[in-house]
Order: sequence, then C-alpha cells, then structure tokens
Amino acid sequence: MLLRALMKNQTDENRTLLDHLSVIPDPRIEKKCAHKLEDIIAITVCAVICGADDWNAIESFGKAKKDWFSTFLDLPNGIPSHDTFRRLFSIMAPTVFQEFFVGWVNNVADKVGGVVAIDGKTVRRSHDKGVGKKAIHMVSAWSSENNLVLGQVKTDEKSNEITAIPELLQILSLKSCIVTIDAMGCQKNIAKQIVDGGGDYVLALKGNQGALSEQVESYFTEANKTSFEGLNVDYYETKEVSRNRYEIRRHWTLNISETRIDIEPWSKLNIIGMVESQRTINNQTSVEYRYYIGSIENDAELFGNTVRRHWGVENNLHWQLDMSFREDESRMRKGHSAENFVVMRHVALNLLKKDKSVKLGIKNKRLKAGWDESYLAKLLMAA
Repeated sequence: MLLRALMKNQTDENRTLLDHLSVIPDPRIEKKCAHKLEDIIAITVCAVICGADDWNAIESFGKAKKDWFSTFLDLPNGIPSHDTFRRLFSIMAPTVFQEFFVGWVNNVADKVGGVVAIDGKTVRRSHDKGVGKKAIHMVSAWSSENNLVLGQVKTDEKSNEITAIPELLQILSLKSCIVTIDAMGCQKNIAKQIVDGGGDYVLALKGNQGALSEQVESYFTEANKTSFEGLNVDYYETKEVSRNRYEIRRHWTLNISETRIDIEPWSKLNIIGMVESQRTINNQTSVEYRYYIGSIENDAELFGNTVRRHWGVENNLHWQLDMSFREDESRMRKGHSAENFVVMRHVALNLLKKDKSVKLGIKNKRLKAGWDESYLAKLLMAA
C-alpha cells in the first residue's frame, strides 16, 4: 500500500512514470479488453527493469509479483498472458510511446542542457527474413549532463539517419544545448534546425561533405605548418593514462571568418575545429586527426569537452543496452514490438541511471530491483 499512498501525494508538477502511463491512449477494442492498458505497461516496465527480455519472462515476473502489483494496480483479471503483452506492443503505434516517453523525460529532467549527442544503433536480431523485414535501426538523443535518453526515432527501412535525425530534433527541447552528431548528420538543414530550436551544434566532417571537409582539412594542414602564425587560434590539450595506454588529445579551433572557407549556406557557422589523438598502446604509437564545424564560440576547451562528451551516447547508452540489457540478442520482431520495446529499455535505463541511492552498476541495480520490492517502488516513484 505504500506505493499507492506515495502516488496520491504527487503534485501535477511532480508526476511519476505511472501517472504518465495512465494517459496513454488504448489502441484496443474496449469491449474485448480484459486488462487495463496502464497495468500491462507498468508490469512490462517493472519486468524489464528487473531483467525480463521476452514476453514469457514478463508474464512470469508479473505472476511472481502479483501480490505486490495488486497494491497499486487494479488487475481486474489478474496478470495478463504473454500473448496479451505481445499483441499490445505489436499494435501500439510507436508515435504514441514516443509522446509518452518525451513527456515523461521532460518531467524527470530538471533542465536539459549541455551536450546532447545523437547517434544510431541497430537492434541486430529484430529482422525477420521470412517476411523480408530488416533489423530496425534507432536514432537516439543522449543528454550527457542529465545522463538520460531524451528520445528516439526509428529510421525508415529505405532511408537512413539523415531523415530520422530531423524527426528526432523536432521533438526535443534544444534551447541552450550543444547538439553533436557524427558525419552522417553533417547537413545544412540539420544545422539550421538546431539553431532555429535555440541550440548550437558541433558536427563531424567526413566524405559526405567532400568540398567542405577538404577545405577544413587543407586549411588546418597549412596553418599547422606555420604554427598558426597570425591566426586567432585557440588550443586545448588533455592527457589520459591507463595501464598500457597513454593518449594525448590536442584540440584547435579557429574562427571561420579568418579562413577562406565558403560558409554562406551554413546557419550560424562560427568555428572549424581539429582534434589530434596520439595514442600509445604497448609501445605502439598511432595518430588520428578528426575535423569538425560548429556554431559555438572559439573556445578549444569547450570544443574538446563537447567532442569528448559526444561519446557518452556510445559508452553510457549503446554499450549499456548491449551489455546490461542484451539488446542485440532480442528476437522481438512482430509488428511494432521491437521499436516499442526499445522505448521500454530506455525507460528502464533512465530510471536506473537516475537513481543514486546505491553504488551499483546497471546490471546489479537490475538484480536488486528484482529482489527488493521497496527499491523497485523507489525507482518507479522517481520524478
């Protein structure tokens, strides 16, 4: 009864995950519904938090925790079957879950700021060769400051991230954020959309922006030969030592106005940047150069920290989904189930990341939630 009592004390400004679940529209025929929509989704979220990764496991978890669920869910006909979970997630429009997710995250995050890294990930076993269905590819936004997934959009099977990124940006609040995207997202319309939304950008350059990439690389090469003499260059260096690895990262930024690079079509383009990564591993040294454009100020430290934080989407999101949630092993593929279940994993990861009450990794937090109902209740009540 404790969880139900806590729910009653929530204010409109402090709505919980369960509050947001209660307003999701039901796609089913009302007269044929034996189970409430919010009950099904709440059980799914809890099961995913605690380690379930398929419909049978979710049903088994629900039955094992039926007495606990009964303290705050209605459960008019008990725990749903695995077929009921599967059918609902197969027919639920992904846009509905997307709206729910973004609304909930906006409530959870006190204020979104800093670096927002956008990157894609393929759910490798979500393909279905029998019907010619490819594995789904999700583009997600990760807030390095809030340590949260902010949103996600599936790419069209016949398209790529270039079309999905604008859809994702459209649902995000970008004011005062610095959006980072790899070379795939280095597009004029994407830069303009970020600026129009009140944000700044740092975009990686590669072959898809051939002329611009060549100009930036050539300019840095020539300027470096003269040690940037006569140029208002800013410089920042970091060193990292770990066991048999030693890395020096050198960062340079230049005002675009000081170069001969054609920038007219790019919205608010202010700087070009270069990163030199010198790595020594087991006495073997390699050097890599990466080039960027950005709307941020000519500040090499800001640039270096921004580029570094971009990799949080790989380390804190994609790696966790693969290692802690075993996402690439998931065989969900019926209807919209694979895409909707990605959202469920993101919900679970956000709740686990947000909790600071225990000093455990994500995997062990999931185990603790499965063993300790009071801890699971605490995760659900996080606002």
